[in-house]
Amino acid sequence: MSKPLMLLPPVIFAGLALMFFVGMQRENPDELPSALAGKPAPAVRLTPLGDAPAFTDATLREPGVKLVNYWASWCAPCRIEAPTLEKLASEGVTIHGVNYKDKPGNAQAFLAELGNPYATMGADESGRMALDWGVYGVPETYVIDAEGRIVLRFAGPVTEQTLETTLRPAMAQAAAAN
Repeated sequence: MSKPLMLLPPVIFAGLALMFFVGMQRENPDELPSALAGKPAPAVRLTPLGDAPAFTDATLREPGVKLVNYWASWCAPCRIEAPTLEKLASEGVTIHGVNYKDKPGNAQAFLAELGNPYATMGADESGRMALDWGVYGVPETYVIDAEGRIVLRFAGPVTEQTLETTLRPAMAQAAAAN
């Protein structure tokens, strides 16, 4: 065996070790990065969901900080975050809901059972809008500033802890930027 080939395994090992070390130094290693942070939110293209006020591109661009929450009736973590979203809505936080790849009847039954925190909502039956937004799965929540820019993308259920440590600081940042 030639000497250069003998060096290959230790070099590969050192490269992998370096990648793992750098990955572990991130503030939250479980956090999924968003390529859209700081950029205008992609267009809203949804179909109506029942008789709920429609979530449109125009409502997304209205003044004020708002949240966009992707959810589905078949999503167990969406059930976990429902009380926290209800609390936010009762505080006056505007939340726009995107029902992801769901059956309309199931979505409406979910809201009837757990409450409806959404000021507006619509259905993304094909998942096309979710792809444009970079959604990995539900639930996902985006903090949007008054100019329609994405401040934060949060993947996973919104709990009391993530509300206080992640969403509220991002909402304050979005409000301060205006």
